[in-house]
Amino acid sequence: MGTRSHHVLDVLMAEFGESIRRDPAAFRRKFRKMAATPFAFYRGSASLFYADMTGEFADDAYLDEATSRVWIHGDLHAENFGTYMNASGVLVFNVNDFDEAYVGPYVWDLKRFAASVALIGYAKALSDEAISALVSGFGGAYLTELSGIAHGGDDAIGSLTLDTTSGVLHRVLQTARLSTRVAMLDVETVIDDYDRRFAIMDGREAVDEGTRAVVTAAFEDYLTTLPTPSNPVEHVIKDVALRKGVGIGSAGLPSYNLLLEGRSQALENDVILYMKQAQVPAVARHVSDEKVRDYFLHQGHRTAESQRALQAYADPWLGYTTLDGVGQLVAEVSPYSADLDWDDVNEPAELHSIMQDLGRAVARMHSVADDESSHDLVDFSTEEAIVAVIGGDSAGFIGMLVDFAHRYGAQARKDHQLFVDLFRNGRLPGV
Repeated sequence: MGTRSHHVLDVLMAEFGESIRRDPAAFRRKFRKMAATPFAFYRGSASLFYADMTGEFADDAYLDEATSRVWIHGDLHAENFGTYMNASGVLVFNVNDFDEAYVGPYVWDLKRFAASVALIGYAKALSDEAISALVSGFGGAYLTELSGIAHGGDDAIGSLTLDTTSGVLHRVLQTARLSTRVAMLDVETVIDDYDRRFAIMDGREAVDEGTRAVVTAAFEDYLTTLPTPSNPVEHVIKDVALRKGVGIGSAGLPSYNLLLEGRSQALENDVILYMKQAQVPAVARHVSDEKVRDYFLHQGHRTAESQRALQAYADPWLGYTTLDGVGQLVAEVSPYSADLDWDDVNEPAELHSIMQDLGRAVARMHSVADDESSHDLVDFSTEEAIVAVIGGDSAGFIGMLVDFAHRYGAQARKDHQLFVDLFRNGRLPGV
C-alpha cells in the first residue's frame, strides 16, 4: 500500500474501528454504499476530510482566533439540505442533519461544501470552468448575504421560503407543502382497536416491556430539556418501536421511534419522534478546545444545542436525554421534509441559481449562532467577525474556495478508488 492508502485506512479505522467491532454487518452495508461513487465516499468519510484540514490541506487563510471558534455544521455537503416546518409554521429550505455540528473554523464548512460541488459537477460531466462558476456563485451569495446581515441593510434576502425562492427550490418547497401528517401516519402506523400503533416493517421491530420501560424513562427526562412547556396530552406514549439500519452515518446504532398522542386525542394529530444515539462528531477530534468540549453534557446534548444554535426556529420537539448512560438526540419525524434531488438538476443555469440560494442559507446559518442567540458558547457577532477577517477581499476569498474545490475534489476521487481497493481486497479490518 502507498502512503495515502495507509492514511485513508488509519483515519477510517480510528473513526469507525470500535463501531465495526460492535456491528460488522452494518458497516459492510455502510462501506458498500460508500464504495458506489466518489460522492457517496465523501459523504461517509468526514473524518478523512478533517484529518486533511489539519494535515496536508491545512490553511489559515481568512481565519483568526474568533472565526476559528464559531458554530459550524460539520458535514456541510450538497445533499445535507432540505425542507422543514419551523416553529413559526413556515416551510423553510435550509441546512439539515446536524449530527456532526460543533464549534470550529467557519471556512471548514465552506470548503466541505465547495468540494462536494466539485464532485457533483464532475459526476455530471461539467467542465472545470462550469464547476468554478458554481462554487463562485455559492461563495459570492454567501458573502453578499453575510455582509447584508452584518451591516443591517437591505442586501440580505432572508430565509429560503415559498416567498423568497424560485425555480427548483421553490418546487421542492411546494412538494413539501403537499405533504400531510395523516399521509405519513398512514404509512408508518396501523389502526388497531380504534387507536394507532406502529406498523412493523423492514428495519422496524416491536420492543419488549423492559425496553419500553427504559425508553419511557428516557422520554420523561427528555421532556425536561424542551425549551417551552407543552400540552401534557401531547406526551402520552402510544407505542415504541426499534429502528435499525437508519442512514449511512448511523451504521450499527439502535434508534427508537415513539408514537405520541399529539395535541389532541384525534388520530390525525399523532406525532412520531425518533430517539437515537448521538456520536462524537468527526470535527471534534481536530478541535482542541477544552471550553467547547466541557460545554456539553454528552453527545445528545451537543447535537441538540448545536442545532438550536444553527437553526432559527428549530423543531419544537428537539431535545436530548440519556439511555443506558449514553447521550441521545430526540426530535420529530417531520411529515414536511423534502430533499433536493440532484439527479433531476443538470442545466448550468438551474445549478447556478441553486448555488446562490444555498450560499444564502449557509450565511444565515452561520449568523444565527452568536451573541444574539440563547447560547453563550460563541459570545460575539459571527457575521461581523467573518466579514472583518475577509476584509473586503471577496475575489481572493472566492478564489480560495474555487481552488480548494478542484484540488480536494480530485483528491476525494483518488481516495474513493483507494478505499474501494482496500475494501475489495479485504484490507479494512473487521468487515
